[in-house]
Amino acid sequence: MIEKITINNLLPEVFSEEKDSQRIKNSDIWMRHLSFDKPLSYLVFAESGTGKSSLCSYLYGNRRDYEGTILFDGNDVRGYSADKWSQLRRMAIAYLPQQLSLFPELTAIDNVLLKNRLTDYYSEADIRRMFEQLSVDNRADVAAGRLSIGQQQRVAIVRALAQPFDFLLLDEPVSHLDARNNDTVAQMITSHAESRHAAVIATSVGNHLSIDSYKILRL
Repeated sequence: MIEKITINNLLPEVFSEEKDSQRIKNSDIWMRHLSFDKPLSYLVFAESGTGKSSLCSYLYGNRRDYEGTILFDGNDVRGYSADKWSQLRRMAIAYLPQQLSLFPELTAIDNVLLKNRLTDYYSEADIRRMFEQLSVDNRADVAAGRLSIGQQQRVAIVRALAQPFDFLLLDEPVSHLDARNNDTVAQMITSHAESRHAAVIATSVGNHLSIDSYKILRL
């Protein structure tokens, strides 16, 4: 449903008085013309407070407090209706927010099944196999609020993958994972993205997905 995302002179409104600053001039993203194309992978390196989570929220349509334009296949997303965004979030754009946003009172598996019911993309058996791949199968029926932050992150990654997508947005996807789990998550994300001919846009302030084929951008 989406082949290309293009940004033109994009800048958070909160940075509007910094347009001439060296930080903005050094950015590969802010105040630039840039396209994200399928099926490439992009890694956005950023310091805290430079707008990486804002970038993800803009591309997902959660926020509109920016200058410039965001185009999906040449169409300005500012004109999209709520129904259009709902359709895109079900079928074209998957998102892992930095704050994870799991329902703490629901079990880990129910957090994923609730999302999966929007499209019935996977069976429950498929999802439990993904849990097993990420070594959280023994926590699948435990309330998400009782999981460690690293376990919650792996559950949220499965939830993000439980839908069709052309673009996968990952905000700090492995910030709480050790090297072994990072490798396993990276393999899963790469496999799912390749099978759907999808693009990956991931952000990081330090620890990042262990994927070799990223195009690196600095925020």
